[in-house]
Amino acid sequence: MSSNELFELLYNEINLKNHFWWPNYGTFEVVVGAVLTQNTKWQNVESSLSNLKNKGVLSIEGILSLDDETLANLIKPSGFNNVKTKRLKNLLSAISLEFGDFENFKDSVDMEWLISQKGIGAESCSAILCYACERDEMVVDNYTIKILNFLNYEFESYLEAQEWLCGVDFDMLSKKYDFKSLNELYCAYHGLFVEFGKEHIKGYKFSDHAKDLLTKLI
Repeated sequence: MSSNELFELLYNEINLKNHFWWPNYGTFEVVVGAVLTQNTKWQNVESSLSNLKNKGVLSIEGILSLDDETLANLIKPSGFNNVKTKRLKNLLSAISLEFGDFENFKDSVDMEWLISQKGIGAESCSAILCYACERDEMVVDNYTIKILNFLNYEFESYLEAQEWLCGVDFDMLSKKYDFKSLNELYCAYHGLFVEFGKEHIKGYKFSDHAKDLLTKLI
C-alpha cells in the first residue's frame, strides 16, 4: 500500500467540502484552537472560541490582557482549562516577545522554535504550522495512527509516520483533484483522516464499513 492509495480511498469515501478543512484557516484563531483542542472534542473548542469572540479578546493582546481566572472561565468548555490557560498565555507571551504580532509569527516561525514551547507537542506544532501558517506540514493525529495500525503499519515516532504520509505524489494528485499547493493537499489529507475517524471509529473499534473499505488496501 502506498500513501497515494490511502489518500485516494479516503478522498473518494469522504465528501470533504473544503480542502483546507480547519475552520478559519490561515488566521490567529487556529493557534488558539490548536491549544484548546488538546484532549477534547472540537465542538467544545468552538464554544470556547465563541466565548473569546463575544468578549472581544480573540487576539494576542486580548488574551494576554485577561487575568488567569477570567481566561480559564472563558475556555472552560474545552476542559483542562487551568492547564490550557497557562499553555495559551505562555505561548502567546513568547510569540509577542519573539515576533511582535501574528503576521510576523506566521511568516517567520519554524518548527524548532514552536515545539520548544511548553505544552506544544508534535501534533499541535504541525497543526499550527499547517493551518495557521500555511506551511507544507502534514498533521498526524490519533485517528491517523489508528487507521495506519489497522492497515498493519506501525511507526516508532511521529516524524516517521509523518514521513510515510508525505510520500504522496503531489503532481499526480494535484492534476486529478485540483490541488493548488502541497499545503492544500496536506490539509485535505489530515481532514480526511479526522472525518473518516469521527464517522467510523469509536475508541479502537472500527465500523464494519470501515473494516471492509480499509481491508481492500491490505
